[in-house]
Amino acid sequence: QLQASGGGLVQAGGSLRLSCAASGRTSSSRFMGWFRQTPGKEREFVATIEWSSGYSLYTDSVKGRFTISRDKAKSTMDLQMNNLKVEDTAIYYCAGTGGRTIYSQRSELSAYESWGQGTQVTVSS
Repeated sequence: QLQASGGGLVQAGGSLRLSCAASGRTSSSRFMGWFRQTPGKEREFVATIEWSSGYSLYTDSVKGRFTISRDKAKSTMDLQMNNLKVEDTAIYYCAGTGGRTIYSQRSELSAYESWGQGTQVTVSS
C-alpha cells in the first residue's frame, strides 16, 4: 500500500515536497517512482529511484528542479520540487515496481504494480 501526501497550491517559482509512505508488499519494490497526470492526458513519468542503491532517473523537464529521495528505515520516498512551473500542475502519483523489474524498464508506466491515491499539485502564475 502506498500513501502519498504533500500536494497543494503554490505560485510559480515556489517549492513543494511530496511524500509517499510504503507498507506491505510495496516495501519490497525494486524501484519507486513518481508519475503525474493532467485531464485528458496519459499518466507520465516524472522520476524514479532504485530502492537499494538510491540511483535516480528524471524526465528531462524536471531535471535540475526536482529531487527524488528515499528513507529505507522509514520506507518513505520524497519528491522535492523547486522552481515549480505552471506546467507542473497535475495530480502526482507515487508507485512501486515488482522486485524483479529490469533496469531499462524503470521509467515505464507498465512496470509499476502498486499505486498511491494521488495528490494534487497546482502551480499558479
